[in-house]
Amino acid sequence: MSFPTGPIWLIGCGNMAGAMLRRWLDAGLDPRQVTVITRSGRGAPEGVRSLTALPVDETPTTLMLGFKPQQLDDIAPTLAHLRPALLLSILAGVEEQALASRIAAQAIVRMMPNLPVAIGQGVTALYTRSTDPAVRAAAEALATPLGIAPWIEDETRFDAVTALAGCGPAFVFRFIDALAQAGVGLGLSPELAQRLALATVDGAGAMAMIADAPPAVLADRVASPGGSTREGLNILDAGDALSKLMAETLAASERRNREMAAAARR
Repeated sequence: MSFPTGPIWLIGCGNMAGAMLRRWLDAGLDPRQVTVITRSGRGAPEGVRSLTALPVDETPTTLMLGFKPQQLDDIAPTLAHLRPALLLSILAGVEEQALASRIAAQAIVRMMPNLPVAIGQGVTALYTRSTDPAVRAAAEALATPLGIAPWIEDETRFDAVTALAGCGPAFVFRFIDALAQAGVGLGLSPELAQRLALATVDGAGAMAMIADAPPAVLADRVASPGGSTREGLNILDAGDALSKLMAETLAASERRNREMAAAARR
């Protein structure tokens, strides 16, 4: 699948947008096709044009919004004169209608990537109201090099997807750190505990991806009756403690996405 043709502009190039762009370049996107516009003029990869203001008498074919959602009302007025064929947004909580009311693009695609897109093992959820196959193909061409790219057909579910997949890596990182800290509490050195925790999560995740059973079943397969794994699972399972904690965690993230969506509608 080839990348979309024509100029691609990135408005903002922070951690996520920068990770996406670097992955696209590694996958063969021509850097001469890309312009990055940031207030600082920094952050663009080598070979990519980097500006602090919009180019005069130019227009992008693809325009990507890669700044913080809270900056939308400050930045959108500077883009209102543009008429890109495709507007891509990675702004969490900002709905398609809110984008359409500010920028008159021919088509809009919401993208919700997570941080592992930097190594091509991420999740980039996609949503659009457009039924044009060319629009969907262009979005898929940019999302596929980043990892899996599922389409979400109901925009009301996008906040939940963002909470799980978009925010999820941070929760996994926190779990890895807690697992390592627990190992330190049992007398392991911090270096060894972290190394073991990282390798354990990496291996378990890879195994779960190719397994013939869901993770809940895999956990029970590992845990022999009366064994040490079962004793540990008994703690996690008591009162559905882990399930309830994760439900509260994702609910908090989804709630914040909805708050940002409400603010963007005003």
